[in-house]
Amino acid sequence: MGRFGRYAPQSWIHSRELRRRGKPVRQHGTPPTSSTPPTSPSPSRLASRRLSSRRLSGPLLVAVALFSCVAASGAVAAPGPGAATAGAGSTTRPLGDVIPVPASVRPGGTPYSITASTRIRVDDDSREARRVGTYLAGLLRPATGYDLRITDDDRNRGRGDDGIRLRLTSGDRDRALGDEGYRLESDRDGVTLTARKPAGLFHAVQTLRQLLPAAVERDSRQRGPWKVAGGTITDKPRYAYRGAMLDVSRHFFGVDQVKRYIDQLALYKINTLHLHLSDDQGWRIAIDSWPRLATYGGSTQVGGGPGGYYTKAQYRELVRYAASRHLEVVPEIDMPGHTNAALASYAELNCDGVAPPLYTGTAVGFSSLCAPKEVTYDFVDDVVRELAALTPGRYLHIGGDEAHSTSHADYVEFMRRTQAVVAKYGKKVMGWHQLTGADPVKGAVAQYWGYDATGAAERAQVAEATKAGTKLVLSPADRVYLDMKYDRNTDLGQSWAGLVEVDRSYDWDPAAYLADAGVDPGAVLGVEAPLWSETLVTSDNIERMAFPRLPGVAEIGWSPQSARDWDTYKKRLAAQGPRLTALGIDYYRSPVVPWPAE
Repeated sequence: MGRFGRYAPQSWIHSRELRRRGKPVRQHGTPPTSSTPPTSPSPSRLASRRLSSRRLSGPLLVAVALFSCVAASGAVAAPGPGAATAGAGSTTRPLGDVIPVPASVRPGGTPYSITASTRIRVDDDSREARRVGTYLAGLLRPATGYDLRITDDDRNRGRGDDGIRLRLTSGDRDRALGDEGYRLESDRDGVTLTARKPAGLFHAVQTLRQLLPAAVERDSRQRGPWKVAGGTITDKPRYAYRGAMLDVSRHFFGVDQVKRYIDQLALYKINTLHLHLSDDQGWRIAIDSWPRLATYGGSTQVGGGPGGYYTKAQYRELVRYAASRHLEVVPEIDMPGHTNAALASYAELNCDGVAPPLYTGTAVGFSSLCAPKEVTYDFVDDVVRELAALTPGRYLHIGGDEAHSTSHADYVEFMRRTQAVVAKYGKKVMGWHQLTGADPVKGAVAQYWGYDATGAAERAQVAEATKAGTKLVLSPADRVYLDMKYDRNTDLGQSWAGLVEVDRSYDWDPAAYLADAGVDPGAVLGVEAPLWSETLVTSDNIERMAFPRLPGVAEIGWSPQSARDWDTYKKRLAAQGPRLTALGIDYYRSPVVPWPAE
């Protein structure tokens, strides 16, 4: 990835955000049931939320004018000038003043007010709709103070038709919604959320949530009213793959910290969590057939901290929790490079049979599994088999980048055999885009992390692979690497791919990004925002770098290109500021965004 420039000295690690303030994390819906590894911080520390020292309040003028259209026709609505305020007791937020911007918005009619008598109504026979309804009630009850009883819609007709209705349908009218689309209809009598699949219903809830005042995100009872603007939203995603990657190898993040990030991703309709589970500095998943990978290889991290790893039960809990938020987990075991933690754990994986010491620095490209040894492929088979059995999702990521200590011939042979193992255990191959130089198998997905300095030959290699059927997930480092500094004064992160302000991160089109190299837009499966953790130690660090850039990446993946432009987006993003504050996210106050005045 040109990630050779990504590694900064350990002096980048800051303790500034180790201090934690605020109140316990509210993990909406089902509470966590797993424990953290012995090496992790205590659950009480992981459950703490940092409330920003800034208290954002007061009215915010936001541009929102909406061009109405029919979603099935491919037309979209984009926001323009209008007025909105951000807190409870304020005027109603304009329909469509959300992130990602919906495909079609038709405002009109009287707003609906959620009151103490509001019920959440679901179809009698829909367990999936009831599950989403339970999640919605968990979101709204603390701040509103209302009971929001969940009832069977058909059994309660005649007892008042007002409320929030959740409906799964298979009708022809809604066929165009696909697997993740939805329709939201609001008027004085209630709000109806309709989808063909549970994921669409869940995404509709995230839209409804953002249409309510930001105070709805708080843990304690807040002052209303809780109004939802009248009208209809018809929406579905542009790309099927909308991901975020969290590097838990350079610094380890415990179960509760990852769950917190999952909840934040879900708010913006991200549907994939890529976990970078192994690297030179740490191995983070228990493998029964090679136990020292976790117990020894996972015993440290960048800077020499205690490290940590997930037991199989904890990993299953993360997968389950992500699924409850309609995110698919993609685990990554980076090979044949980025493997010092494995090489230190088992001497036989080294060509000379000598185990190197554990590594806590940030250099790259020096490690390699021994491709000529047969034991290497026993290792690969065992790791992939056990990880595939834990992971219900479609993909298993095998890394493949920066294998500078592996000869080209060995790299090609290693990737040939490793891809076959992934297929053997029923998974599809994902790898960094260097995989395109080693004959990707049919159905493989290459994750492109190149940037402005990436050479034409490398880009052409990627383009050639797409012509043979390889799909791409785009993660351009100078656009969506969330660990890049915002500006020269940013105290976290790195700058090897450049400084990445919020506008630069948002203002690009995946369909056109590699067009000059010959990549057809149809080869792009989606986008992903990686967050590498060489300089990140706490959840506060994660959030400072992810927000406010992550919502923009989510919109790039979800919204039609014709509905997107920076001038209107930055105003919708500014309106998210009070919501992020209410969620305890101490985000970066970018000067290019017109945040509300204090």
